[in-house]
Amino acid sequence: MKSPKILAVGGAHVDRRGRMTAPFVPGASIPGAMSEEVGGGAFNALRGAVRRGAVGSLMSVRGGDAAGEAVAAEIAANGIADLSAVFLDRATPSYTALLDRDGDVVAALADMGLYELAFPKQMRRAKLREAIGTVDAVLCDANLPETALWRLAEVAQPAPLFAIAISPAKAVRLTPVLDKLSCLFMNRREAAVLAGTEVDADARELARGLRAVGLRRGVVTAGGSAVFAYDAQGLSIIAPPAPRRVVDVTGAGDALAGATTVALLRGLPLDAALRQGIAAAVLAIESASAVPELDQTAFDAALALVPHASEMA
Repeated sequence: MKSPKILAVGGAHVDRRGRMTAPFVPGASIPGAMSEEVGGGAFNALRGAVRRGAVGSLMSVRGGDAAGEAVAAEIAANGIADLSAVFLDRATPSYTALLDRDGDVVAALADMGLYELAFPKQMRRAKLREAIGTVDAVLCDANLPETALWRLAEVAQPAPLFAIAISPAKAVRLTPVLDKLSCLFMNRREAAVLAGTEVDADARELARGLRAVGLRRGVVTAGGSAVFAYDAQGLSIIAPPAPRRVVDVTGAGDALAGATTVALLRGLPLDAALRQGIAAAVLAIESASAVPELDQTAFDAALALVPHASEMA
């Protein structure tokens, strides 16, 4: 099976998750437990892609602190080439999420000033251009500011550029480069912001809106509800299977992006690639880690539960 080479450009930082053990009440102190691991949209997706057989390299930025050392150790542990820049006098970015006792995100805080400061200059490094010349695809996230995304879209050609929307607030940064993306992974809220529709718009309306702003291929998730994807061949939809157990929903979208990207690079059509992405997302939800192991036996078992896509006229 082909081992596609992927360069990820974007977030690689510390993820902190507070899991409540009692019902969430706004403004109240809720008992629970805090955990910490290395995360970031692009890095999570890349790790998932590597666990599906890809060869990965990463360009990010981090500080010269203990958190930065943890990020570097995780990159090395996953066999990923580290092209990142280290700023010794800066703090490594972090993301802190509060989850209710069902594992759903109640609120989150992104402390990512270093990305805003440093990524635009990183896009002018000769090391980036050299790396792009050796890979089959580039995968980025909207943790990059708009100027950096624009520059990356320019230098990435002719390699296909995949992207993760990250959040509704950050998704709009991708607007100037939507027509340059090979595929964008987003949830319904992010898709609605880009398409100029209501969040509860049906799949056809969202796809029309996204096509109108230049996005030729996209994947839109909606938590445990149906996932839809569109490209030049049409619009398809898949109802994901219910997880056998819900441990933590964090990272499910990144897992879907990583596995779907690998499948697309191996030549699968979008609907078949999306089934593999959904299987990875299910395993992420069933795992305490944002990046599940994805061993072949577990992956095949999860994939068998994912129905085939239905085409929408």
